[in-house]
Amino acid sequence: MGLFDGLLGNASDVDVEEVAESLAPVLIEGESVVLAYQVIRDQYVFTNHRLIMVDVQGVTGKKKEYLTIPYKSVTNFAVETAGSFDADAELKLWVSGRSEPIVREFSGGSAILDVQKALASGMFGKL
Repeated sequence: MGLFDGLLGNASDVDVEEVAESLAPVLIEGESVVLAYQVIRDQYVFTNHRLIMVDVQGVTGKKKEYLTIPYKSVTNFAVETAGSFDADAELKLWVSGRSEPIVREFSGGSAILDVQKALASGMFGKL
């Protein structure tokens, strides 16, 4: 997947070393980036301890929100793949302490199953 997929909103793989370098101020000692996906400007970063959702905001993209979700806090999740008439895939995360799920859409959904596998691996200590 490349730039064109990213512009269409499809999740694309990101170089984990580049992501680790950009997240160096956020990562704790001994934490490493295992997988990373990008949808347009937003990123879904899987480390050996948590999922970090990076929401890039504003026109310049300098403002960012970092949502940290420890794998142990994910109570369950669901993925909905894209279909013939619905081109969007969807990720729903239920986190302890929240009554409503965290919902993120992926256009095209080409990497939604990879994201699902990474989440399952993190929840069960295999990441």
